Amino acid sequence: MKDKLRCAWPGADAQYVAYHDTEWGVPEYDSRALYEKLVLDGFQAGLSWITILRKRENFRKAFHGFDPHRIARYGARDIDRLLKNDGIVRSRAKIEAAVKGAKLWLEIEEEPGGFRDFIWKHVDGKPVNRRAKSRDQIPTQNEMSEGLAHDLKQRGFKFCGPVISYAFAQAVGMVNDHVTTCFRHAECMRLDKH
Repeated sequence: MKDKLRCAWPGADAQYVAYHDTEWGVPEYDSRALYEKLVLDGFQAGLSWITILRKRENFRKAFHGFDPHRIARYGARDIDRLLKNDGIVRSRAKIEAAVKGAKLWLEIEEEPGGFRDFIWKHVDGKPVNRRAKSRDQIPTQNEMSEGLAHDLKQRGFKFCGPVISYAFAQAVGMVNDHVTTCFRHAECMRLDKH
């Protein structure tokens, strides 16, 4: 894998490279997985993604596999348990936002198209394949992420501003922002099943 050209941002960190090569930019349509990634991106606010990535398995264990049905029932005891877990980011505001987000997810899931369509409508249901030649051509936010952030906030989600929403869109393949010289750019384009 070392001989393949890829985006520069994962550097040489093996875990970051594996994330880049197998997950980032892959279209995700599963509502539960979209909730998980939105929560993790919310925990990233003010931190680097590699910090969250290194703690992701701890987050999954602490949050019961990011099962929104279970998280929506979390109470004060669960919040205290999470605040004592040094394997995750111990921010009361972010933990409470994840719990509230699970409740909101349940509401949206009852609507036509569920959470998947609520998220993917911002790119008309199919990935946007950008053709950036270098990292400096990739925005940190755009009109799409502003609209997504607005809709999320209007529903009551927290830690989902336009920059976080754009990073989320990249992560879940709503936007293919692999640079065109990266081997994953073409691969992710082929993953678009719509």
